[in-house]
Order: sequence, then C-alpha cells, then structure tokens
Amino acid sequence: MSSETLEVVGFALIIMTVILLIGKWIRLKVPLFQKLFLPSSIIGGFFALLLGPEVLGRIITATTGNEAMAYGIFTENMFDVWAELPGLLINVVFACLFIGFAIPRLQEIWKIGGPQVALGYTISWAQYVVGILLAVTVLTPVFNLDPAVGAIIEISFVGGHGTAAGLGDTFAAVGFEEGLDLALGLATIGILSGVVVGIIFINWAARKGVTSSIGHPDDLSTDQKTGIIQKDNRESAGELTTSPISIEPLSFHAGLVGLAIFIGYLILEFFVWLEDVTWGSAYDLYLFEYVPLFPIAMIGGIIIQIVMSRTDKSEIVDRATVSRIQGIALDLLIVSAMATLSLQVIGDNIIPFVILAVAGVVLNVVMFMYLAPRMIPSHWFERGMGDFGQSTGVAATGIMLMQIVDPENRTPALKAFGYKQILFEPMVGGGLVTAASIPFILQFGPIPVLIAMTILMIAFWLLGVLYFGKNKAE
Repeated sequence: MSSETLEVVGFALIIMTVILLIGKWIRLKVPLFQKLFLPSSIIGGFFALLLGPEVLGRIITATTGNEAMAYGIFTENMFDVWAELPGLLINVVFACLFIGFAIPRLQEIWKIGGPQVALGYTISWAQYVVGILLAVTVLTPVFNLDPAVGAIIEISFVGGHGTAAGLGDTFAAVGFEEGLDLALGLATIGILSGVVVGIIFINWAARKGVTSSIGHPDDLSTDQKTGIIQKDNRESAGELTTSPISIEPLSFHAGLVGLAIFIGYLILEFFVWLEDVTWGSAYDLYLFEYVPLFPIAMIGGIIIQIVMSRTDKSEIVDRATVSRIQGIALDLLIVSAMATLSLQVIGDNIIPFVILAVAGVVLNVVMFMYLAPRMIPSHWFERGMGDFGQSTGVAATGIMLMQIVDPENRTPALKAFGYKQILFEPMVGGGLVTAASIPFILQFGPIPVLIAMTILMIAFWLLGVLYFGKNKAE
C-alpha cells in the first residue's frame, strides 16, 4: 500500500470523526432530536448523506452541469474508504459482545431471562415469516426483487444498521446489491419507529396506570435528553487492569478483540474449506462462502471469554474498556453506512420499501401488545419494552425505553434483558441465523425457509405463552 493510499484512509477517518462531533453538536441544538433520542452517529451520518453525492452532489451537478462537485463537499476517495468500513467495523462490534461479560449459570439465565428469550425469538421469527410471505406473494412476482428481500425486515429491525451494513458483501455475493441500501434505510425507519412508538406506549401506560414503577418521558433528566453526563453523575469509562509501562490497557483489550476476529476468521475459513471438499462439491450446496465474518468473530469472542474466565486469575479483562472499543466501532460504522447510503436505490424501490417498513412497524407493535402480557405476566410492560426497542433496531433503544419506564430498576426488567442477550445475540439480530438467512434462501428457496421459520415462531410462541406466561415467579 502506497503512502498516498494511507494518507487517503487516514484523512477519511479524520473527517468521519469530525462528522461525529457535528452530529453531537446538532443533537444539542435541536430539541426534537433530543426527544427522539437519536444517536449522534445517525445524525452525523444523515448530515454527511445530505452533503454528499446523493443529495448536494446531485443538486450541484443537475443545476450547473459540472461534475467537479459530484461528491458534494467530500471526495470520491473518501467515499471509497467509507464504503469499505462497515464490513470491517461490524467484526469489531460483534467480537466485543461477550469479551469480559461474566456469563451466569444457565439455570439462572433461563429463570430470569427466559420470558425475554421466548418473546424476542418469537418476534424475530415472525419478522422472517412476514418478510418471506411478502417476498413470495408481492415483492418478487410484482416488483421482481430477489427472494432474499424476505430476510430484510429481521436484518434491519432486529439487526440494525450494523448488521445491515455488515451483510453488504453477502448481498453482493448473491447478486442483490440493492438489498444493502434497502436494509440500511429500513434500519433507520426501525430506530425512529422504536423511539416514537415506544414513547407513545409509555405515555399511554403512564395515563392508564399500567404499572407502579413507570416513569414519564417529561421527567427525563438533562443527562438523558442532551446525552451529556453532568459532572456529579459521571462514571469511569474503564479500569486500568495492566500497567502502561508494560502494555497500554486499551492496546491490550484491542489485542483481545483482534484475536477474537482472527479466531473467527480461522473458523470460517475451515468451514469454507470443509464445505468445498464435502457437501459443496458433491451436491453443489454452498452456504459458508456467503456467511460474513462477524457472527463467527462473535464466536471467537466467546472462546476468548471462556478461556479467560478459567485462566485469568487477576481479572485483567475489563468489560467497560471492551464496551468503549465496541462503541467507537459502532459509531464509525453507522456514520460510514449512512453517509454512503444510496437514495437512488430506495427511490427506485420506494413501494417495496414502504411495504416492508409498514409491515415491520405494524408487526412489532402487534406482537408487543399481544404477546408481552401473555408471556411476561409479571412486570410485562417494563420487561417487554426492552424487547420492543430491540426488535426495532438496537439493544440501546430497548435499554433506553426500560430506563424511562423503570428509572430506579425496581423490576427485574434490565437484568432479564441482559440475560436474554446471552441466548439471543448468538443466533438472531446479527447472529448466525441472521447471517445465514440469505444463503439459506438462495440455496433452498424461500418456501422451505418460510416453513422452518413458521415452525420456530409457533414453537417459541407456545413456549412463551404456555410455559413462561403461566409462571408467576419473577
């Protein structure tokens, strides 16, 4: 790699961090964005989208006929770098999921987080069922979209921007390049609907007295609204577990994340090779060559955590530090994904996009209102809010809604939600099933996948209603 190339990459990253700061400044100045709890990364990404080739660049080119500013205020080289970042950074995000996370006993996870597991999986499988039904009945025969479009609701609404961007290479590999932009657009709709509809639900619950612990959106602290933590409320971002004389603690934890990704890479390459010399060549059935690295990087992180939990007597792995690495990777991922979003693709497929968006939002609302009180009879609203928020985009939305509903943590909502992730994240919302859903549709066709997802949806539905729903224990 030449020095000029390195300079381009470095400058593109510098500009991206500046865009993040601009996003934060805009959030501070616009009360509406504070009320919607929009992350600065999404605001910054939207800012870059407006001033990039899709909006400002098109306007200037159309009005002047000069393509000198075809990329808006940015350059083509910047966008080339930004377009590659999501696929790289999503590996960091998922490798961090379980490093430093103390995994409790399975019995405790199941007892406390079981209802959330059942509800979360039921919603995820339902998103596949509805999405594939729309694909085989409308989107493919009428609009000539690839059948893989049936997986987009779950990829976008439960997986979020990170998962959607991380599957860009998979979309390209199956010949459905427009799927990436549709998924990113739907992820934005998902987060907005999660916050807006979630706040509506909370206001309804506050008026109706659904629970005794519920807070009110108008009572949110300045910290929550502005995103700036006041000095008296600040906590440490991490602990120094290694001496900087020997190794910088941040470097040590970054090394663990890199090792997790490398382990994931070796595992994935092994299965690609195994598939090629066994069932792949024998039956022309290839799946792993379409599976992205990030869910396997998560497995690498789990392997590291298991090893460290048994050998790390000094407890040198600090979860808070790992979370900071994960956080900056996710921020940069969202900015780069939003900045390079193709509005042209969404415009060309606006009717399918609206159909998927409406279907996803309506499904989440109906599933929450109907299933949460039946699966979680004890503190169903507080606990169900977390699942509703996550089913619309990111776990952070679910946590935020739970903090509004139960600001003093008087219910087991937050704990149950955390336990849920241990059994939930490895499979859906960006996990193995999410990553494999497109290859499965490609190899087996949408109907067999639809049947499998329907069976899973019914199974978890019954588990939640007939088992957890009848258990009054908290």
